[in-house]
Amino acid sequence: MYNEPANGDPIGRVNRLLLAWPTDDNLPGDGYESVRSTYKKLAAGLNEIKSTAERDVEAIDKAIEQLDVLIALRKAPEPAPQQGEKINYMDVAGADSLIEKRNKRPRPHSPASSAPAMQGPTPTVRSVTLNLPARNSVGPSTSVPFSREPKARREALAKQLPLQEGRKVAFHPPQNSKGSDGAAGGKDEEWILAVVIGCINQDKNRYEVQDPEPQEDGQPGQRYNTTLRAIIPLPDPSAPPDSAAHLNAYPAFSAGSTVMALYPDTSCFYRAEVVASPRDMQPAPRGGTSATPTYKLKFEDDDDQEHLVSAQWVVEWPGGS
Repeated sequence: MYNEPANGDPIGRVNRLLLAWPTDDNLPGDGYESVRSTYKKLAAGLNEIKSTAERDVEAIDKAIEQLDVLIALRKAPEPAPQQGEKINYMDVAGADSLIEKRNKRPRPHSPASSAPAMQGPTPTVRSVTLNLPARNSVGPSTSVPFSREPKARREALAKQLPLQEGRKVAFHPPQNSKGSDGAAGGKDEEWILAVVIGCINQDKNRYEVQDPEPQEDGQPGQRYNTTLRAIIPLPDPSAPPDSAAHLNAYPAFSAGSTVMALYPDTSCFYRAEVVASPRDMQPAPRGGTSATPTYKLKFEDDDDQEHLVSAQWVVEWPGGS
């Protein structure tokens, strides 16, 4: 694994250098320069081993993720085609049918002269008292750019790991192809609401999550084995205010920002533009309590309609073609 033709065997080289290292406080016969030269070579060899190991860990993480996807799809029951539904049985991953069967966001027919529809999200939101000006006083002061690289995801979410059972997340279902749906927004942008079932083998990077929507046969929602690469933890309003999982620790998105949010009355996340932030929407306090932090959003390809969405369902836009 570490044997690279260009560099020989770094582990063997380091072992030989360790044998040449003085075992006591006495200088060897070659003097200080010999020890200094050995130290430089030893440091270079150890750094090389570290870099190679990190690349191997990343490759192994990706391989495990692909295997988990294949195992989950192999265990999943084959869906029965509905009238008028197109299912491509040649798809190895079968993810297209999952996305096609999911309830899409509603398209209300409103007169052109009417005001934009204002809809609230269906999911029940626990009322919490928040001091919005202190949003960034807990947790990271700046937003960490989204990255799907395993190491970057672990570092960005370190304070929240391991994700606890019942934690709600935005989940990117497995796809059988990449870059084939650019004209329609790209299936690489498909994110759904999911619930964490548990950590796999006590690995903070690997989780079992479940789709909260029941399957067509009435069975509980499908479960997936996945990694942090396909998960965005949602703010947890029930977490302590000083917790990294609480809304206080998440970045506040200003007007004009691009975000990903749960579309009202669905379990799907879509790209949206912030029209007004919770700070803009915050009413005057009444009786010492604050309203639930809410964004006013304009979803992509939604006829410029504006919707009110609780801040716990709004996260960073992960990108995608």
